[in-house]
Amino acid sequence: MKTKAVRLHGKQKLSVDEFELPPIGRDEILAKVITDSVCMSTYKAALLGADHKRVPADIAENPIIIGHEFAGEVIEVGEAWKDRYHPGDKFSVQPNINHKGLGYAPGYSFPCFGGDATYIIIPNEVMENGFYLEYSGDAFYKASLAEPMSCIIAAFHATYHAQKETYELSMGAVPGGRMAILAGAGPMGLGAIDYAMHQERKPSVLVVTDIDSERLERAEALLTVEEAARNGIELIYLNTAESDDPVKQLMAFSDGTGYDDVFVFAPVAAVVEMGDAILSDNGCLNFFAGPTDSSFSASFNFYKVHYARTHIAGTSGGYTSDMKEALEMMGKGLINPSVMVTHIGGLESAVETTLNLPNIPGGKKLIYPHIDMELTAIADFEAKGADDRLFRTLAEIVRNHGGLWSSEAEEVLLSWYGI
Repeated sequence: MKTKAVRLHGKQKLSVDEFELPPIGRDEILAKVITDSVCMSTYKAALLGADHKRVPADIAENPIIIGHEFAGEVIEVGEAWKDRYHPGDKFSVQPNINHKGLGYAPGYSFPCFGGDATYIIIPNEVMENGFYLEYSGDAFYKASLAEPMSCIIAAFHATYHAQKETYELSMGAVPGGRMAILAGAGPMGLGAIDYAMHQERKPSVLVVTDIDSERLERAEALLTVEEAARNGIELIYLNTAESDDPVKQLMAFSDGTGYDDVFVFAPVAAVVEMGDAILSDNGCLNFFAGPTDSSFSASFNFYKVHYARTHIAGTSGGYTSDMKEALEMMGKGLINPSVMVTHIGGLESAVETTLNLPNIPGGKKLIYPHIDMELTAIADFEAKGADDRLFRTLAEIVRNHGGLWSSEAEEVLLSWYGI
């Protein structure tokens, strides 16, 4: 079967290529990709090429398909899996498969397995090791966003604290504690706010900072102070660029005692150091944002490490259990990944979107590989609808869903293109 895919050939060398997929093996699955969410990690892979730890050295000769936050449906099943999986099944994939112990993963390492493609081949180890996740939800994009949500959930699970007067560790954020999410009004930050408000180990105080007033205003409109209060949380949004002394202001919000859990969502030394400065006794700083610079560093107060037991955690990606938790919470309506989405586009738009991702404002960019559409901000649907019936229809649906992408919008889009 022919596929069309965005492939990485070298540093910043992406192209949309059409090529023939090989026949599937007896232990493989042929699948149709419906959605892929563009991740900043993919931008980093495109920037670094073979210097990225998950990208093979021979991509100039054997290019790989990019995209790892994807969902789709099964087309054909190899003999070994026919009793378990069937054509028409919907699925998502946990990409953290660590292929051959090299950290290799879909979207980084495989010539026929990645999200920015019309059709792909899922290798045996995905099914064999439980990384294939069956999905029964009402929209493919939600399954795509289960992967970035799993990264957020993993970070919350990885933060830790020592019990008083013992060396025993308690995993997870402090229930009823004080939490800060720094540089937290981007797409992943929004997911973290949503999860913090609706998971079991809720903080009593949650402060979210950013330096962009528009991002903060959107965050506050979508994830409201009132909704947080209904969950027993005092939620505060703070633009640190407008503060003469942001550390002093943040400390005031914690009654001067600091924060039990601090999440840093930007690989910026000043933000890391701000997080360190506001840690409470036994406080944990979780460095969520992955830097592209392998020598990235920031100052950390080791006096507090010694006398106040402050410490650091970090995670890269999530595990299958984290994705399952994300899908379960979505199914129950506890979290809404739609708050992360700001743009929609087709496969041809994925090259420019990926290479320019840091310069494109807004949140998550959803790619639908089988449609023909330039990357378009959801906020621009109304204007484009003046001359385009599809955008006019989508704009009305978005209005009816509080300005958010939705299952209804996806259904209309896919139907329009006969998918």
